[in-house]
Amino acid sequence: MRQKMEKMVIENEMVTYVYYQDAPVGHTSTVESVAFSPDGEILALGSGDHAVRLWRVTDGALLYALEGHTDSVLSVAFSPDGQVLASGVGDGTVWLWRVADGRLLRTLKGHTGSVESVAFSPDGHLLASGADDHIVQLWRATDGVLLRTLKGHTEPVSSVAFSPNGQTLASGSRDKTVRLWQVADGALLRALEGHTDWVYSVAFSPDGYLLASGAGDHTVRLWWVSNGTLLHILVGHTDWVTSVAFSPDGQTLASGSGDETVQLWRVADGALLRTLEGHTGPVESVAFSPDGQTLASGSWDRTVRLWQVEGLG
Repeated sequence: MRQKMEKMVIENEMVTYVYYQDAPVGHTSTVESVAFSPDGEILALGSGDHAVRLWRVTDGALLYALEGHTDSVLSVAFSPDGQVLASGVGDGTVWLWRVADGRLLRTLKGHTGSVESVAFSPDGHLLASGADDHIVQLWRATDGVLLRTLKGHTEPVSSVAFSPNGQTLASGSRDKTVRLWQVADGALLRALEGHTDWVYSVAFSPDGYLLASGAGDHTVRLWWVSNGTLLHILVGHTDWVTSVAFSPDGQTLASGSGDETVQLWRVADGALLRTLEGHTGPVESVAFSPDGQTLASGSWDRTVRLWQVEGLG
């Protein structure tokens, strides 16, 4: 398999590099998830070809291909210290890898459906996983012990995210709801209702006051975490919204969509700032670099694009 990095120059001068995964034609080569390491130096890609690839951001060099999964890698997440990478897999497992050398540390087994989303707690002690079996599981990250199973969703869980203080966990589901859970005891705090189709993605703002949700109804919703009230409905995409991510300063929200675009929104008033075009397939995942200057987008077109977004808010 051949990987390459190409310099891109287009009219709006916003794309810096496009990372291509050259693979046999077919659905198994799609990019399902992207994540930056906490220091911003590494970009992890989870793919339909059953592998995770770690790329050096500065020059696009491939550092490791993490192989061994028996199904599509649907989600990737770095631990807060950047030493461990978690991958959620279509066979219902979660794999933990040591970033320094690409060694597999352990495999977590507990779900009975595809693991759609994984997330580390801010202190790195916990790992959350959401799956097609309708449940969320909380694991102790250090040894892989299953601590708690959160039940309440009536359809597959598409996304999980910890609040910045680590006290709350959000989950989005195909049952069209977002649920907020108390991490300490697994109690359900509230269910956020309003979307009219699957909720694909959830993300907390850096200050923890807001929660964003992207759904199959083509909208992004911004909610107040404290009381569950709706702040904004962001309308602009023409297909399902698969991924949402806040910029590190919390002023901008990025959304990726089945309409093959990425949109940037001003959080304060919900205004659409920019639509980023270039992908030729649904955008499955978006992620900001830790410094907020770059946005990565992964797509079913088998590419990841890095966009210069500093100063657009």
